[in-house]
Amino acid sequence: MSSKLMVPVVALSIMLLMGIYFLVNPSYEKSIKAKYYFETGKYKEALVLSREAFSEDQYNRMAATVMAQSITSLKYVKYINMGKSYITQIDKIAQHKYISDADKAKIRIICEIMIASYIKLAPSVITDDKLVEDSAYYYQKFEKLLEKVIK
Repeated sequence: MSSKLMVPVVALSIMLLMGIYFLVNPSYEKSIKAKYYFETGKYKEALVLSREAFSEDQYNRMAATVMAQSITSLKYVKYINMGKSYITQIDKIAQHKYISDADKAKIRIICEIMIASYIKLAPSVITDDKLVEDSAYYYQKFEKLLEKVIK
């Protein structure tokens, strides 16, 4: 066999062995499943699997990345759910004929909590755009609400 043909054959063999190792290694198998769950929006499942994969192999960069991104995405989900819950509470207060000073203070505190919580969120390139948009929507909503309550 000529040396020109030998180099691509050896390189292909090495890549094939790496691919087989990647697919057979339980840590990488879990990180692939975790990546799937992450991409489908099941962030809790992705976090659990990526943590398991990372604990099996601390050099598994895919597991580390999915774990970090799942944590970030779960923070966004928590913020959005908190926003929905607070909006429901505020809507109940707004249905009263008269809004007391205590209710206004409660609304102001809720708005300040949501605004401060939004500032702590740190999106990355991988963070789902829908999560970022939804959280920005609630942030803007609470900013406007705070302006109205302060007046």
